[in-house]
Amino acid sequence: MNAFERLAYFAKATMSATASALGVALIASPVYAVAGEVTGGGALAPSSSTPTRPRDTTENTAIRPFTYRASDAELDDLRRRIVAARLPEKEPVNDHSQGVPLATVQKLAKYWATEYDWRKIETRMNSYPQFITEIDGLDIHFIHVKSKHPNALPVIVTHGWPGSTIEQLKIIDPLTNPTAYGGSAADAFDVVIPSMPGYGFSGRPTATGWGPERIARAWDVLMKRLGYKKYVAQGGDWGAVITEFMGVQKPAGLLGIHTNMPGVVPPDIDAAAFLGKPAPDGLSAEEKRAYDDLAFTYKNVYYAFYMGSRPQTLTALSDSPVGLATFLIDHDPRSLTLIARAFDGERTGLTRDDVLDNVTLFWLTNTGVSASRLYGENKHSYFAVKNVTLPVAVSVFPDEIESVPRSWAERAFPNLVHFNKLDKGGHFAAWEQPELFVKELRAGFKSLR
Repeated sequence: MNAFERLAYFAKATMSATASALGVALIASPVYAVAGEVTGGGALAPSSSTPTRPRDTTENTAIRPFTYRASDAELDDLRRRIVAARLPEKEPVNDHSQGVPLATVQKLAKYWATEYDWRKIETRMNSYPQFITEIDGLDIHFIHVKSKHPNALPVIVTHGWPGSTIEQLKIIDPLTNPTAYGGSAADAFDVVIPSMPGYGFSGRPTATGWGPERIARAWDVLMKRLGYKKYVAQGGDWGAVITEFMGVQKPAGLLGIHTNMPGVVPPDIDAAAFLGKPAPDGLSAEEKRAYDDLAFTYKNVYYAFYMGSRPQTLTALSDSPVGLATFLIDHDPRSLTLIARAFDGERTGLTRDDVLDNVTLFWLTNTGVSASRLYGENKHSYFAVKNVTLPVAVSVFPDEIESVPRSWAERAFPNLVHFNKLDKGGHFAAWEQPELFVKELRAGFKSLR
């Protein structure tokens, strides 16, 4: 039973359409998998025009340099579509209970069409070494930045939905060059940031089967292909699920993992929260708060229901940039509030450019639908225990979509080497609070060097 089937089963049983275990399927086709520079083109093409490659018995292990530049025609077309967007009437409520408010959409669209400059983030992305390599018949895009300091600890960092490698750009320099950012040479990391299959410049799905366990195995292949015999892994959102499965699989050389959205909820408690039942007896005050937060989250992830069941029906995400943006920014109530405040002109953890950098990458690569297919593949709960016995570091940000009692973390991870609750930050921690995030990685992996 996949994540959507599990959702449908419980929804029918409880007469409600609460969201499921939030699954992910990551399968790809080699749209951008070429050496050298990729210049626009193909973003508006239907998936049927995407080139496919016969499956060889011998995998191509070459690592090819990669850069990207959107064409002027693509950017002009994007602006034209934004300006021509037909919007609905104003919502009949004065909160976010019906989704992204019309006023927020209007402010986003106006700024996107008249002031936003894609070339800034494009230049920044291309300032870092990027590559493409084939793993298990699939082209994987990744950023790879080596530290100048000796004995740097290799780390692979995985994003989630609706994210991309753009989420992690702010942490690259502090991790690889710690002496310039308040750390010491002993804090240095070599940083690898892959685009998940179906996202960004990685290939798009052509068949089912790329669940988080398969991606976890692919990431170990990537690290070994880069020559790393020992390394650590980090992830949030889907990246957390993938990273924990790396911990479950325990490939040779993986020293430990760090997560900012850990799977710590006991299975019976996870199931009760999913069904919206009253909190079980015997929970501490902290565990009761965590239970209530989890039950709230399960009632507010309706996007997962649709992506897990009918992703191809989301064709409009490939046709309307404003529709795509509206869909992507409504990840969870706290993140939506943060993003809405940014477009209201308030200083928050994210800027308007941060938000639109990520949305524009989705648009230019035409990955709104392919990223959605992830949700039908997962067979596991985001939040339940997965039996990781390797060393685990946990950072808890207060506006995350789950609360994490230390008692649950200690039971879930018998080799818990770091646990810290931060005073600010949310679901997109590396993006929102990069300084705190970098400090957490330094502290979390210190004992593993």
